[in-house]
Amino acid sequence: MPGKPILVFDLDGTLIDTAPDLLDSLNHSLSEGGIPPVASEGFNAFVSHGGLVMIEKAFAAQNKALTVERKQAFFRTFLDHYAAGIPGRSQPYPGVLAAMDRFAEAGYVFAICTNKHFANARALIDALGLAPRFAALTGQDTFAFRKPDPRHLVETIRLADGDPSQAVMIGDSQTDIDTAKAAGIPVVAVDFGYTDRHVREFEPSAVISHYDSLTTDLALSLIRAANGAGGHSRKA
Repeated sequence: MPGKPILVFDLDGTLIDTAPDLLDSLNHSLSEGGIPPVASEGFNAFVSHGGLVMIEKAFAAQNKALTVERKQAFFRTFLDHYAAGIPGRSQPYPGVLAAMDRFAEAGYVFAICTNKHFANARALIDALGLAPRFAALTGQDTFAFRKPDPRHLVETIRLADGDPSQAVMIGDSQTDIDTAKAAGIPVVAVDFGYTDRHVREFEPSAVISHYDSLTTDLALSLIRAANGAGGHSRKA
């Protein structure tokens, strides 16, 4: 029996604006370790890379040495602070819930495929009251592989009873775009997420600046292109 048409969302920087809380946790871990805090300007670009990279960048910006042991200690403090504060100031991006309502009326199901730890992703979605909207949620530790491995996306679609040939991924980073391309699935990139380069450089199927532009007509055109001449070869 064929699966359902599906939208698969990345989480941080795509579905939910989590940067304020992740940066708060970064600065908390720095403060606990006697390191001056960082300004949010310039650090949003590193949020999608996770806490370890954020800590590395904070130390590099201040020309401070960082051993592996010390980085792990800062990271534990970072994770503890973040988990304790969920959902904090994190909120869905403007228009995303209305877009999901449009797609639900058209028969689509939804899933989240994130490199965030599953427990934190689940806690965030639960705390924001969004869990009932999603047929599946997978994190970096759900499988033995994660994005940009295309199996992370394909298996997420399978768990949601979705049809890979009627799937579209929504993301904000090169990792999301590379994952979808490798899976043979069209990808819409939002240009308001967390990346230090414009997402257009990574050649997604389409780019949007607001969720009002995520329409069922756009998704259908991308799906048709992906399944026809000139589309990505489908590997799912």
